[in-house]
Amino acid sequence: MAKVIMKGNEAIAKAAIVGGCRYFMGYPITPQNEVPEYLSRELPKVGGTFIQAESEVAAINMVYGAGASGARVMTSSSSPGIALKQEGIGYLIHGEVPAVIVSMMRGGPALGTIQPAQSDYLQAKYGGSNGDKHLPVLLPGNIQEAVDAVKYAFEMADHYRHPVIVCCDGLIGQMMEPVEFDHPVEVKSKPDPADWALGCSRPGERNFIYGISDDAPDCERRNIRNFEGKYAEMAATEARYEEFMMDDAEYAMVGYGTTSRILRTAVMELRKEGIKIGLIRPKTAWPFPEAPFQNKNIKKFIVGEMSMGQMVDDVILACGDKTKVTFYGRCGGVIPTPEEYIDYAKKVIGGAE
Repeated sequence: MAKVIMKGNEAIAKAAIVGGCRYFMGYPITPQNEVPEYLSRELPKVGGTFIQAESEVAAINMVYGAGASGARVMTSSSSPGIALKQEGIGYLIHGEVPAVIVSMMRGGPALGTIQPAQSDYLQAKYGGSNGDKHLPVLLPGNIQEAVDAVKYAFEMADHYRHPVIVCCDGLIGQMMEPVEFDHPVEVKSKPDPADWALGCSRPGERNFIYGISDDAPDCERRNIRNFEGKYAEMAATEARYEEFMMDDAEYAMVGYGTTSRILRTAVMELRKEGIKIGLIRPKTAWPFPEAPFQNKNIKKFIVGEMSMGQMVDDVILACGDKTKVTFYGRCGGVIPTPEEYIDYAKKVIGGAE
């Protein structure tokens, strides 16, 4: 397995091709511009189609059309661009159309800054599209994980017939690391396109994909089917996390993406001082991994994010005790340092009951 050094965005784009993506529709926005740039050059070489749409709204609706044919299709954007795609994401969910959406987060609200941030955790997890739904969100912590996440996202999207978001902070897109593209990922079963995709119907049959239900009972049936079917399956099987130095931990730092790497350094330094602390790293926002937060030995969960604390409520719900959860973060594109978390952890630990 040969490793190559690549920029995160370009590695994500190549991973899409390796994962079977043959259609990409998007629109330029920092800090993910290298994704469409790479695909505009490389996708046609494998018989694929790249389209730079006139807007993010147009791009997500093109994704809707391509995905409805049963093709593997992807779009990517950053914070305000993902905001513009929300209605289209809702149509993908209602139509049960597979697609992969890469969100490369920057500071916000609005246009905010072009610097890396984690200000769109809630946007990715809950989104602005209306209705009863969930949206699976993968949270890679480095470029290799981002590559694997994109490949696996296509497996998930096809299996569940549902859009999947790969959510990264901008640092992962802009840094360079060694990666390999033949890492195996779980291959999931997929429905026969003849059962649902446009242009794939069996002789004498017609498949339909639409964004409106015929009546209230029909809409209710669809929602109940999704919650009792695909969402229940996702909740039971797709929650992912990693633990670091948690075997004897009395305190736990909690973070995802680039922040988890900063927290990992802080944990190692605090361990040198004899403090029993570890790290819990969620690898999915939805479904959120609740299991590691059931650890009754933990006195305090110290959540770290490059935001104002968008994951904090999930940690509180998972551990069941608001008093055990504290938070320190920077936002707007400001990146916290290990020293900041070391100092904050010592204050928390010094004041813990």
